Parts: sequence; C-alpha cells; structure tokens
Amino acid sequence: MTEPRWFSQPYPPEGASAAEGIRNQLGRPELDLLTILVRESAQNSWDARLKHSQAPVDYRIDMWTVGAAHAAAWRELLLSGAPTSADHFPLRDTLKRSSIRVLAVSDRGTRGLGGPTRADNAVGPDRDFVAFIRNIGEPRDTALGGGTYGFGKGIFYLLSRPGTVVVHSRCRTPQGTYETRLIGCTLWKSYIDAERRYTGRHWWGDTSGSVVEPLVGDKAEAVAQRLGLRAFGPDETGTTVAVIDPNLDDLEPAQAAEYLGDTIAWHLWPKMISTAGNPPAMRFSMTYDGVQHPVPDPRFTRPLNMFVAAYEAMLGPTGSNLECLKPKKHLGRLGLAKRIMPALEPTRASLMLDIDGLIHHVCLMRPAELVVTYHAGPKPPSTNQGYAGVFRAAESMDEVYAKAEPPTHDAWNPQSLDRPESTYVHTTFRRIGEALEQLLSLSGTARPGVSQVALGAASSLFSGLVGGAWGIGGATAYSKPGSTAVASSRPDEAHEATTPRATGRPSTDPQGIGGTGSTAASHIDGIPSEGQSFLEASVDGSRGVPHRRPRVQYLGDPYYDDRGDTSVLVQEFRLPVPGPQRLRIDLAITLPGTSGRETDPPIGASMPELIGWEDEAGRLHTLDPQVVEGGDSVWRAVVRPAPDTMTEIGIKVEAVRTA
Repeated sequence: MTEPRWFSQPYPPEGASAAEGIRNQLGRPELDLLTILVRESAQNSWDARLKHSQAPVDYRIDMWTVGAAHAAAWRELLLSGAPTSADHFPLRDTLKRSSIRVLAVSDRGTRGLGGPTRADNAVGPDRDFVAFIRNIGEPRDTALGGGTYGFGKGIFYLLSRPGTVVVHSRCRTPQGTYETRLIGCTLWKSYIDAERRYTGRHWWGDTSGSVVEPLVGDKAEAVAQRLGLRAFGPDETGTTVAVIDPNLDDLEPAQAAEYLGDTIAWHLWPKMISTAGNPPAMRFSMTYDGVQHPVPDPRFTRPLNMFVAAYEAMLGPTGSNLECLKPKKHLGRLGLAKRIMPALEPTRASLMLDIDGLIHHVCLMRPAELVVTYHAGPKPPSTNQGYAGVFRAAESMDEVYAKAEPPTHDAWNPQSLDRPESTYVHTTFRRIGEALEQLLSLSGTARPGVSQVALGAASSLFSGLVGGAWGIGGATAYSKPGSTAVASSRPDEAHEATTPRATGRPSTDPQGIGGTGSTAASHIDGIPSEGQSFLEASVDGSRGVPHRRPRVQYLGDPYYDDRGDTSVLVQEFRLPVPGPQRLRIDLAITLPGTSGRETDPPIGASMPELIGWEDEAGRLHTLDPQVVEGGDSVWRAVVRPAPDTMTEIGIKVEAVRTA
C-alpha cells in the first residue's frame, strides 16, 4: 500500500494565495473560535444534507487524547515527508509531545465530499471535495443554504494550533457506488526554503502523481482505522474533520465539552426542535474521551424555551408579517413571547452572545433556520419579566440578508449594502423595534386582549408599573412583636387574619379588605390598630382561658420561580400558632394608574390563580380553603399571576374549632 506523505505547495509562476491571507479571511470576529467552529461546521453539515432523506442529519463533536494503541501511527504517518523546520511546519513539535489531543467534527446523513478531486477538473455542479480541500472563496451552490463564500472552513485551521486537519469522508460516485476518501491539510505561513518560496499550504495523501490525491477505498479505510477515526457504516455517507491539537481557550477538556454542548444549544436550537409532528432536522451529541456530555434540550432549558415559544408563535396565527412599504417588499415573519421569569444565571455561552440574566432579544435567522445573532431590544421595566422573539427572513429576501452578513455569518450589516437592499435591512430592525414597543406597551396603549386601561409610560422610579409589565403589588406593614393587648370576641366565631403581600413596601387597604373575622377592634390589611396585637384573648366556654389568635408570618418577599414550563409567583410563610387552621387565598390585581385593587376581572381579562399550597416536603395541596396544622413548618403559596398587572397576594387564616 502506498504510504501517505506530505507535499508543500511552492508558488507557481502565475502566483497563488499565501496561507496567511486565507487564514485572515474570517477577519477579527467577536465570537471565540469554539463558537465559530460550532456555527460554521453545523452550517456546512446542513448545506450538505441528503435532500431526499427524512432522517435528521447526525452532527457530533468528539474530543479525545490519542491512546497508546494509535499514538505511534499518528507520529509515523503524519510526519512522513513533512518539512524539516518546525517554524515552517509546527505539526512536528505537536506530534513529539507525550500526548496528542484531537477534536473531530462529524456529520452523517450528508453527501460527503464528492466530485472530482482536482480543481482543474471540477467543472460540474458536484465539486464538494475541491470546494473544501482545494479552493477558497467558492460561491455557495445550495439554494437557501446557510453558507455564502465558504470562508468558514478556515475555522478548522485557526482552531488547530499547528494549523492541521485530517479529513475523512465517504460519498456516492456517479456510478452509484460508495467511495471513502482520506486526506490531510495544513494551512500555516508562507516561507522560503532553499531559495524557493512556498505558500504555506501543505497536503498529506497519495503523492505518486503530479497532484496530491486523497487515499481512497480500502487504503483510506485502513489508514483511518490506524488513526482511530470513526468508521462509516455500509450505507453511510458524510464527513469527519479531525482538528489536531485544538485551542480550547484555556479551558480544561471537560469544561470545553460542556461549553461546546451549551454553545450547540444556543446557536443551533432551531434544528433541535420538532414542529408540526415532524422530527428535528438535526441530531447533536458531544463526547470527551468516549464519555457523553449532554447537549441541553431547548424546550426544557431556560431561557431557550422562550425562544422556542417565540418560534412557534412565528409559525402560528399570532405571528406577524414584517413589510417594507417603500419600496414594497415582504421581509419575513416575527413571533414574540413574553413571560414572568426568575432571574437567570448566565453561562459562558450566553455571555459570548452578550446575554446575561435578562432576556430581551430577538433571534434573527434566514430561511435555513440557523441562528444569525440575538438582536437586543429595549429592556423590560422589571427584572422579573422577559421576552424573546424570532424573526425569519422570507425566502425571496434570503440573498439580501446573506449579503449583509460578514464571513462569520453572525450579524446583518445594512451599511455593507447598496440601496434598496440596505433599506430592507434597516426597515427590518425598525419593524422589529415597533413590534417590541407594542409588546411592552411603552407607547401608552394596552395590547389587544388586555383590559382596556390606558397604561402610559412612567418615570424610572415607577418603571415596574409600566403597562405591559408583570409585577407584584403593594405590600404589607408588620406588627410590633411582643404586644399583649387584648380585644374582645364572641366565643362562637372563628378568628381570621389576612395580610396582602408583594414587594415588601408598606401599604394600606382603604377598601377594608383586611381581616374578615370578628374581632371587635378595627384594623387595616390585617394589622391591628394601635394598642392591639395578634396575641389576643377569647373566651372559651366558662373557663375564660385566653388563646392566641391564628396569624400568618410571611417569610421574605414573593419571588418568581419556574414550575415545569410555567412561571409562578411564590410566597413563603409560617403559621406560628399551633393547632388546626384553615388557609384561604385572597388574590387581587392592581393596574397602574388606578386607585385600588380589583378582585373581579374586566371582560376578557385574566386574574391571578392559586395553583396550590406547597408544604416543606414539596407536596402540593390544591384545595382552597385548605386545613393545615400550625407550627414551625414553612409553607408556600404558589400562584399563577395575571400578565400585564400587579398581583397582590393575601393569605387568610382562621382557627378550626375542634369538638
């Protein structure tokens, strides 16, 4: 068998591109190399999918340290015929180290790198091999594909510290048979050796002819097996690109694996979800040294589940068409989702996108449904709410948005276009801004479906009350502990106390919605008036023994939490007085600009709803009223708040008479 060797490209008389120029085609991207790797390689895999197959494209990233069984083969095979200077060919030093690390990006269910293997023969439409291995700057040949000019393949060389990759591919031949191909490529720096100039491009393969050819068929499969590369199944086609000594940006391999899995989710989630009964378009996996690292499921991962909801809204009747009026052009469709949400813990992958703990972004995508970027909109008036959007460009506009992208495909830059194309992109951002303004109701009008109350923009001091926002209403004053005032009570009546709760700011109850029990002394919001306390006396039969009156002890302010795919408002509390007691919820809403609380919703409006009472063990009790035993246990009132309102939570408690 012919052993593969390296060939270094000299400058031909007519000139050629230097390796440095090719490496710089990506410019200076804002994203890190690992993120660009995920975006560009997945885009290549999607564009290479088998058009008539219903099976999802299988995309995976594997990282491993070459074991003892294969290390000798790597050193022996990949140093044969290599340039002698490590400055000109740093792979020499890489392979001399005690351990060799590899990161491989693989796809299956794709067509592989087929077509002619020589650039001068690639005159037909099938030229995947020469477009990836030989040529630079090929225009895309996939209608509505993600790629444009193929510069993204440069990320494989940039990620490799010695600028070297090994490409293992399987394709169909024009005769309908399968062919395996294996070739190595290095892209480093131009240099002069023995008074001859070299471009810095090197190929590793069959050097028996005038051009370095890939190993094919049984030869390719045998060498791939010696290197420990993933084999192809009998009827499998696809490509594996093995990056030698990847730059992991100072991350430990296990950390890099977790980061890559998270990055896949953030940038490729539209390909991970099933819609309208169809399976996901792509399947993703991540391993390190053979151990699976999970890729987050966007439907069940905050905050990606909000973008999934916005995507489904975009597809459905609540989605909106964005139009340019002059010149008239349909731009695409927009879907929005807004919800109450707890604060988020940002991750390395989200911070790379400038997304911290607050979601106020619209995901931009072309018809290929690959994430371009997350466009930041105005921040919501409360940190306890967020919104997500998805804009998908119309197919007729795909070429315009593609031309607005840099080589890394991570932005739309209208300034790079001429009119009217720049107008279309400018108008897209303006229409998105108008839709977000309406969503947040910052213009002073209520959204359709919300009670028709004018909700004007407020000052920053009252920004949490702006219409279209969620909030939690006025709070409660606390009684003075230790007071021993006594109020009279009739012996046959139950005692009941209530304290509406929200943000912890003192409030009063001018409508008298506090305690509805029978204590003789009046009080507001369930708080005794001066000289009165929750420690009260009642007459028990003829004995006249004083009893402590049941009360609610709130534990901190209400907070938002996730329960499944629902955001809820939670108030923790205790019932410090022992004995059986009956709990009852008292929910109301407060609309900005009104003088009181509402316990009956306007027509078409929603009200807060009690989901249940949660005990310390996490069991949910759904009765209202609910009989519980007082004591030191912590309880939680779990409430589904009404959108576009301030939710006020009151908890009422009364003693349960025992025989």
